[in-house]
Amino acid sequence: MKVVFMGTPDFAVGALEAIIEAGHEVTAVVTQPDKPKGRSGQMQFPPVKECAVKYNLPVFQPIKVKEPEAVEELRKYEADIFVVAAFGQILTKEILDMPRYGCVNIHASLLPKYRGAAPIQQAILDGEAETGVTIQQMNEGIDTGDILSTVIVPIDKKETAETLFVKLEEAGAQLIVDTLVKIEKGEITPVPQDHAKASYVKMMKKTLGKIDWNKDAVVIERLVRGLNSWPSAYTFFEGKSLKLWDCDVLEETCDEEPGTIVRVNKDSIDVATGNGVLRILELQLEGKKRMDTKSFLLGNAWKAGMCLGEK
Repeated sequence: MKVVFMGTPDFAVGALEAIIEAGHEVTAVVTQPDKPKGRSGQMQFPPVKECAVKYNLPVFQPIKVKEPEAVEELRKYEADIFVVAAFGQILTKEILDMPRYGCVNIHASLLPKYRGAAPIQQAILDGEAETGVTIQQMNEGIDTGDILSTVIVPIDKKETAETLFVKLEEAGAQLIVDTLVKIEKGEITPVPQDHAKASYVKMMKKTLGKIDWNKDAVVIERLVRGLNSWPSAYTFFEGKSLKLWDCDVLEETCDEEPGTIVRVNKDSIDVATGNGVLRILELQLEGKKRMDTKSFLLGNAWKAGMCLGEK
């Protein structure tokens, strides 16, 4: 099939490469405009653009894809289908109706659960045992279109958003290739979503990572994994920011004030929470490198009775 691919971040790259390698003709790649990076302000390509350049594919980077001139540009590519993966802009009905097979979206959850911008992180925050990828026929709503295909992906006990991201990217790449074959053969029957079971996840903000030590150790540990590697879970120690990267939940009770260090071991730090004890295995103090707790303690004489959090 002739495909216009629309995507921006790393998550979309695997799908684009899979479509190319499957032999489909990608007539154009549509992605967000380049953005300045870091202190230098040097312009950086979105990951999908980097991939498109690698394969010598035409790239279109509209500031607003719904503008008339952008819509007319899309018409020139004469695609059979538009494949969308984390593009970052809303498509109008005019665009959705443009290709013969419409527009399909690769979404990193089992719809209708976790519609919206951050389904990968939210699945971990909620303690889900599994998530997956859905290919949906796009309509004018946000992730509300009919389901074309799905694949389930288990969530491991120590899964982080970063590791789950990779698993879902790979699963989505394979699923879209399989789905395109079935669409072309007319072998798919779209299934409407049960909107009563829908949940919506907003874009993650940095403030979400601030640890409330009054919460259960289980909840805090999920926060650490769910926000790894961005925006990351953090607390404070003596006025300095302290990021937590890896923790375990200890099955023990504790009467200490939440946030109090109850035990300093050779390679870990145990902290009281609102319910249970959280064992810190990897951390990063403001201005320092990320390191395992054993290495951290070689240069930091922490002891029981110290407190984490804001006072």
